[in-house]
Formats: sequence, C-alpha cells, structure tokens
Amino acid sequence: MNNLNSDVFYDILRRLDGATLASAACACTAFKAISKEERLWEDVCSSLWPSTKRDDVKNLISSTGGFKKFYADCFPFIVNKNVPEFSWKDYPEYPEEWTEADYYGDYEELESLSPSDFVSIVDIKYKEKTICSKVLWGMPNASVHNGWFSDCPFRIDLFSYSSRDDDHAGEVTLSVSDGLPPVTSIERERKDGKLWQELRDGIRLSWIIVNSKFKQAANLSSWCAVDGQRHWPTSQDFVLHFGSVVPAKDIIPCQVVKCIITMKFQATHIEGSGTHTTLNLTELCMQLGDVEGGHVNGRNSLFVLKEALSCDRSKDYGLVLESCRLYSRVQNEIKEEKTRHENRLEKFYILGGIAACVLLCFYFKYDII
Repeated sequence: MNNLNSDVFYDILRRLDGATLASAACACTAFKAISKEERLWEDVCSSLWPSTKRDDVKNLISSTGGFKKFYADCFPFIVNKNVPEFSWKDYPEYPEEWTEADYYGDYEELESLSPSDFVSIVDIKYKEKTICSKVLWGMPNASVHNGWFSDCPFRIDLFSYSSRDDDHAGEVTLSVSDGLPPVTSIERERKDGKLWQELRDGIRLSWIIVNSKFKQAANLSSWCAVDGQRHWPTSQDFVLHFGSVVPAKDIIPCQVVKCIITMKFQATHIEGSGTHTTLNLTELCMQLGDVEGGHVNGRNSLFVLKEALSCDRSKDYGLVLESCRLYSRVQNEIKEEKTRHENRLEKFYILGGIAACVLLCFYFKYDII
C-alpha cells in the first residue's frame, strides 16, 4: 500500500457511503488523511440528500462547518429515551398568576432566536429514487414580533394541495412506472393493502433543520415511517407519519415533545384497468405536539428546535421506534386517565343533579303541606 499513489486511495474512498468512509478512516493513516477531504463528504451528502447539490445549500453547509460535520450531525437519528412517566393528575401546569415573561422565559434569549435563521432541507425518496427535493429558507409569515406566529400552533407546510386544484406546479407523483403495484379497485386495495404496504415500506423522508446563526444542524425525520393510516380521511388518502421525540426541558411542562411530520398521498385513476394507478403528494408538514395531544406554539417551538440541534443521536433506528413507542404509551395513559377523571366528574354532576331534584321535590311537598 505504501507504493500506491494517493490518487488511487482517493478513487477508492470516493465510491463509499458515509458510514463505510468513516470506518475506512480508522483503518490506516493514509485513509485517515484522505478521508478529511471535503470533496469526499460533499459527494456522500449529495448522494444521500440531493438538495445539498444546490449552490446556496453548499454555501450554507460550508459556513456551518463543512460537509463532514454536516453528515455527522444529520445522518444519525435523534433519540430521547428520557420520557417522563407521570399521571394526568401529576401533570405540571403553569400557575395562572405567572406573567407572560415568566411563562415564555427569558425574552432576551428569544430575541436571539429568529425564524429566518432556520433552513429546512427536505428530500423524499421512493425505492432509492429521489422524487422530491426542496429547500425552505426561514419560516413563512413567521416573526418573533408577530403575535400570530408566537401564540398559534407551530406548523411548517411544504405542500398543501386541495383536491379541487386541477393544476399543481411542481406536483409530486408516484405511478406504476415508479414501482407502485397496479390496483384494479379501491375495494381490492382495502382487502389486501398491497399499495399501502409498498408505499409505507418504500418511502424515505429526510427533514433537516439548519440554524445558520448557531451553525448547527439535525435531521428531525425518522427516515422511515413510524406509523400511518390508510383510507383516511377519505378512501383514496394514505397518510404516513415520520418524526422524533425531542427534549423540551424548562420549555413546556411535559419536558418532551414529538416532532410530527405528516405526509399525505391521494390516489387517482384507481378505478378501471389499474394500469394508471397514481399517487399525488397533497400534503407535507411538520408540527410539534405535547403528550396531552396539543400543539406547541410558535414561540416555544423555536426553543424546542434549538434544543433539538444539540440533543443525543444514534444510528440505531430501533432506538427511534422505542422512544416513539414510549412517548405514545405515556400519551395514551394520560389520555385514558383524563377520560376516567372526566367520567367520574360527569357521574358526580349527574348524581348531584338528581340529589338536588329530590331535595327540591321534598321541599315543595312539605311546603305545600
């Protein structure tokens, strides 16, 4: 190997994926030296995330530490197994007498966070083929001085098409030519679910958030879908959910939130021969939800996103599923306990009403006598 030219080493390493390249860098001194070349990591990133081929994105990544750092930050999944297990009665709430400053924390820290500093880099693949790449600079109609953004539920929409829209510029579609199975009827699909299975197993989503001010990045998506719903809300809709559990200590009462990325496809031309089965991407959005089922407002979401940029990560997809299942279990337990508490209150009010009626009847009866 000492007799080989460094160009030969470079030609070998440039053919590797990111994980293999990182392992090769530990093999020998020559590989370690060459693996520091930014061009190698730029090729790795552009292969995994086609959006990074854009010149403006390249400049952004270079300004935040380079492609090697970008890969190290965004390739691992966000994991958080520290989901607190508490009951609904123990759920901490902010006192009513707290002022706005107490509720939202240090306003000066909020001033350092601007929606315009966050960049969304989104790539969608189906069976290893890129079907959509999009970059969103900042957050539409968002400002820390805008009361609408600060107080309303946080949401970023990349696609939001109505079924009434006949013409969508840049529409994202999947068809039989992309590998979808032909479907002869929606009734048949309801029984075997072949189209749903192929879609759920084949779709890969990456949603990277970059903060240009703090020079940090993280992938908020789970890459594979963690759950979904077929034939909802209509028989031709297919919904996939991606995301991760993000720490929110000292930001909101429940201390953790779930990043919920929703992708919705709508089937067209599903009746007839089945050879023209097509799925249109009609919705792709990101929200942050708490364990009680509510959505985090815009102001607190900026703090959560900042926290997500520096939280724990792992290449083990199983840990992502484990944290999501733990979060869902705690969420369901709180929901069930809250329902039981409301049922007990309802019974108490009913019995109280009956007792009041009985007392009134006795009162009027003896009053008349």
